[in-house]
Amino acid sequence: MDLGLKDKVAIVTASSKGLGKACALGLAREGAKVVICARDENDLQKAKNEIERNADNEIMAVRADVTKYEDIKNLVKSTVEKFGTVHILVTNAGGPPSGYFENFSDDDWNNAFNLNFMSTVRLIREVLPYMKTQRWGRIINITSVTVRQPIDNLILSNSIRMSVVGLAKTLALQLAKYNILINNVAPGYTLTDRVKYVIEQRASESGKTFDEIKSELAKDIPLGRLAEPEELANLVVFLASERASYITGTTIPVDGGWIKGVY
Repeated sequence: MDLGLKDKVAIVTASSKGLGKACALGLAREGAKVVICARDENDLQKAKNEIERNADNEIMAVRADVTKYEDIKNLVKSTVEKFGTVHILVTNAGGPPSGYFENFSDDDWNNAFNLNFMSTVRLIREVLPYMKTQRWGRIINITSVTVRQPIDNLILSNSIRMSVVGLAKTLALQLAKYNILINNVAPGYTLTDRVKYVIEQRASESGKTFDEIKSELAKDIPLGRLAEPEELANLVVFLASERASYITGTTIPVDGGWIKGVY
């Protein structure tokens, strides 16, 4: 299937590792010109080199912290200066810390809001003029399964990421007339470097092996395993493509069946 992504210009944030990097690689393999960003320059260059080795396409790396508005403006400005426009935006950022309601101060809530909500708002704000002018755009927000089935010790993520869903659903109504489609993808437990680190920590603390802890995480997943980053990226690439031309305002889990709700 030709996804119609050749020479489309895509920005993928927080893309030096994990889900962001997998999405950037998937888009590049389909012919898109991809701009990646991250806070750490060394990690960013390693990711750029890896994607270029595995996809015969042009990649640009821009150091950016998505909690800083000036960095977001520079990211979009640099993309347009290099490639002329932006067709696809994949918003991604690390998750806020785990914990319970009593653990967090106003500063913690404000930091989570800035990281996971305002970064999305600002990124969309900066790319919209280009998408509206060309009357074509795809915006995909990477959220979490917690927007559909909350996890009790992830109150910051449960709360703040849900606001991204509300934002996307509203923008889907407002942007459809410009042929700009906006959707959310909600990854479940996925074998990113961060999750591997968490498994290693739990294994060290409990005296269990890495595989034992991984099996414990997978026991409530009907497919019986954690996802690979590429499995989330496959959906993102499809939603970014011409083939997803009648899908907007949705939140789609990639969770191996973990969410128990009907909708």
